[in-house]
Amino acid sequence: MYSVLIIDDEEPLREAIRILGDWEGLGVTEVLEAADGQAGLQMLEAHKIDLVMVDMKMPEFSGTEFLQRVEEVYPELMTIVISGYNDFEYTRQAIRSKVVDYLLKPVNRQDLNQALRKAVDILEAKRQSESDFITKNMTLNMSIPKLKEKMYLSIIDRSFKKQTNEAFLPLIGADETDNYFGAVVLRILNADQVRRTRFNGDTELLHFAVANVVSELAARDFSCFSFPNPKQEREMIAVYTRPGGFNEDSAFRAELLVKKLAATLSDLFHIRVAAGIGRSSRDILGIADSYEAAKAGLQGLDLLKPGTVLVAGPDGPDEPGSAAREVQPLASRISLIRNALEGGHQNQASGVLGDFLRKLKGGGRFTFSDADRVMQEFILLMNDAALELGAAPGLLPGDSGTGRDFPGLDYEDFESFGDLLHRLLDHYSAVIRRSAPVNKPFDITDIKAYIDDYYYEDIKISVFTEKYYLSREYLMKLFKQEYGFGIHEYVQKVRMDKATELLGNPELKIQEISEMLGYKDKNYFSKAFRNYFGRSPSEYRTAGQR
Repeated sequence: MYSVLIIDDEEPLREAIRILGDWEGLGVTEVLEAADGQAGLQMLEAHKIDLVMVDMKMPEFSGTEFLQRVEEVYPELMTIVISGYNDFEYTRQAIRSKVVDYLLKPVNRQDLNQALRKAVDILEAKRQSESDFITKNMTLNMSIPKLKEKMYLSIIDRSFKKQTNEAFLPLIGADETDNYFGAVVLRILNADQVRRTRFNGDTELLHFAVANVVSELAARDFSCFSFPNPKQEREMIAVYTRPGGFNEDSAFRAELLVKKLAATLSDLFHIRVAAGIGRSSRDILGIADSYEAAKAGLQGLDLLKPGTVLVAGPDGPDEPGSAAREVQPLASRISLIRNALEGGHQNQASGVLGDFLRKLKGGGRFTFSDADRVMQEFILLMNDAALELGAAPGLLPGDSGTGRDFPGLDYEDFESFGDLLHRLLDHYSAVIRRSAPVNKPFDITDIKAYIDDYYYEDIKISVFTEKYYLSREYLMKLFKQEYGFGIHEYVQKVRMDKATELLGNPELKIQEISEMLGYKDKNYFSKAFRNYFGRSPSEYRTAGQR
């Protein structure tokens, strides 16, 4: 009935798929093989193929190129992607293509046959004229994962109707009466940093990596499908499904999964997460209540009591008072900060903010919910103040998520939250100074502060000469008189000081540290480090561990 083509340059993997596949039970009468993408295209021309299984990482003609070609010539062809944990950059095209499923190496029997069954079910539905509404309701660019994501989101926002979506219920296990369903909410605490250093700035790739790890780790106890929350940039939602058993057991296993997930994401990608877990129920619509409970539990975690893994269980945080509370008023402080910045007194503004943060910390409890409210209020009020003082719209963090020249809004505990507010203050201070450079005195500390914050960028002196309308020679002389270093020397010093700090973390590779410091070439970083300290980064790290 159906014909399958396996494309992989490794013969043992092709043979393993042949052995593990339940071809007869799936109604597959022909299994063909190709050793690379080019040969696979030739097979497609010569045979009628219903489903292709393709490895993404192949020499000569990769899986990415193959999928791009298939989109052009065979837009209706069904595909299953095969990849490894560290091959996410090669599967960028797979995310955008109509792949039915993703299989991680090494391929096991259960995952393989589940993916094949999913593909065969879709093929059968397409062949049945009375069931063609499935294809009519799936746009050309909507894969099965995207359809599931849309269904779960509609359940969470309580717009899902069982009657009108009855045919799709098997996709999410809602046709089984003994299944338990629950939700987990993950907050990626260092999203901006890890996106830049590990995923080349690609948010979609970051989400794909997390989703694959969630699916792989959950496979032993229950199925788990995760996706980014389109309304919250740093949030991912995982819906878990478990057949039979007791509700309490499902919640307990979900909590174990989250803790293991946090450790695995940290080990593989240096991704740090906090999580909330909602109670499960037999009703698929109960996912909405489970999500809201998980979100409330996550938002109620106390930033003053950080741990290696921040997890709120199905009953929420253990500490009392997790509901929304009144925090220190900010509006009156903003007027003091605004007046200080208007007068060019950066240190005074920092002092006002520092006093505010000390009072927050003295409250004894400060949650993610509190922090989000304070940060949003701070950005809103500082935006208004900056605009009143002549700042140009479009340069402020609140206007476009993170702003054009602001590195990000990550925080994971109270200390990093305080650092974030101080960086936001520095940002607004610089924006306000740029808005009226003629009327305000030049302050050489501005250049030092910029270097301290953006040492990882390609800093050119021309940036400062154009900004302050001063000559290169004058700026360099003034900076050296004030700090005892030339501007380029100080950039090097900040980078090297940061390098010694990062080398103290054994989990970071030299290449990763090089990229975090702004060096595009690991060898150039090593040479610069040796010239500065008289030893290589590896030698420095080894000496520090003795």
